[in-house]
Amino acid sequence: MLSPVNPATGLPLPEVCSLTENEAASVINKASMAFPAWKALTISQRATLLKKVAEGLRLQQNRLAELMAEEMGKPLREGLGEVEKSAFCAEYYADNGETFLSSEALPSDASESYVCHQPLGTVLGILPWNAPVWLALRFLAPALMAGNTCVMKPDPNVPATAALLTEIFQSVLPEGVMENLPVTTGIVGEAIDHPAIKAVSFTGSSNAGQKVAARAAAGLKPAVLELGGSDPCIVLADADIEKACDVITLSRMINAGQSCIAAKRIIIEDTIYDTVVSGLKQRFEALALGNPSELNDAIGPLARDDLRKQLHGQVMRSVELGATCITGGEIPSMGGFYYPPTLLGDVTPDMAVFSEETFGPVLALCRATDFDHALALANHTEYGLGSSIWTSNEVAAKRAAMELNAGQVAINGIVKTDPRLPSGGIGKSGYGRELGPHGIREFVNIKQVWAA
Repeated sequence: MLSPVNPATGLPLPEVCSLTENEAASVINKASMAFPAWKALTISQRATLLKKVAEGLRLQQNRLAELMAEEMGKPLREGLGEVEKSAFCAEYYADNGETFLSSEALPSDASESYVCHQPLGTVLGILPWNAPVWLALRFLAPALMAGNTCVMKPDPNVPATAALLTEIFQSVLPEGVMENLPVTTGIVGEAIDHPAIKAVSFTGSSNAGQKVAARAAAGLKPAVLELGGSDPCIVLADADIEKACDVITLSRMINAGQSCIAAKRIIIEDTIYDTVVSGLKQRFEALALGNPSELNDAIGPLARDDLRKQLHGQVMRSVELGATCITGGEIPSMGGFYYPPTLLGDVTPDMAVFSEETFGPVLALCRATDFDHALALANHTEYGLGSSIWTSNEVAAKRAAMELNAGQVAINGIVKTDPRLPSGGIGKSGYGRELGPHGIREFVNIKQVWAA
């Protein structure tokens, strides 16, 4: 059984039956059997259907947002935005898929030589709970547009959201092209091993990603892994400090801090350290915890109690090593799995909030003597997902863009995902890319053709 819990109340939600191993195999077989006919459609035909999916998402926008608030605590206003972004993703690939997948002529000793892009078959997407609509669409939209069929394995926390999302797709697409796989974690390995699964997309923790990668590699199946992050944000003395504090606060508090690409380690040039700390403290203390099912500006709960305990443990271990708790840091007495916006100052690389991923509203503040020291601290991590810098110096900004070890760098702005731009990481943050023209080519056969 899948047993979700409402994180705002701690009360159980209706249970959902997990598929058995044999039932899961039947679902995968169904998607595999739908592949030849789906592949045979023209790109424009697939694009038309994907645009209808976007229409369906918008029609169900309110209900999807309500389900996300109920199942994983996403504030209603954020859920509405997530659905709109997901609809745009479907439209983006519908509008641009033909260009991205067009054949590419390459000079050689042949009379004609080119590369074409053909679908692989059935792709398995293993998805987390923190953005259950958006993360599904950034897997489904490009994979389907390329001509693959898809099997979506949602997180057990969000079964109702996944069921409604599946209903939207299946009301538009031919039978079997997109299938839902509500299974427990124990069955995921067998799903990866199924001979009809030709590739795997995984979003989640680095530890789980290593297991998925090993299982896919054992079957010689390509995989895209979007894993954890400990994203650094450098603030230099010449930055627009007020704007930087606004954006850093927004980045860390989206989805109650449960975002892989949220700013997590703020590395501040020493001469402005106290000013930045004061600005962030003022903003953090102005935030309130509240019911995610109401349309307000409140911070919602963490998705599960075990995640809250893990986060609080990271905070406490860091304080024991000398971090200063500037604000927050105490589990509130209210019901549900809430955690307060928390600022930790004087953080050093030996502390948990620096070296580990913190998945919640906790921000680590570090001092840097100068720009070189800031870069060294930023790159002092096994992760490499997102990163950012705040400075008015164009030379410093360009240097940071080249020297920060991450899949994406934001200059004087927030690290975010955009359907038009590739997203992914290096190191413990995974490999492969989603979104943009690069994402749609992850699950295709890049076939070379040579003619005498």
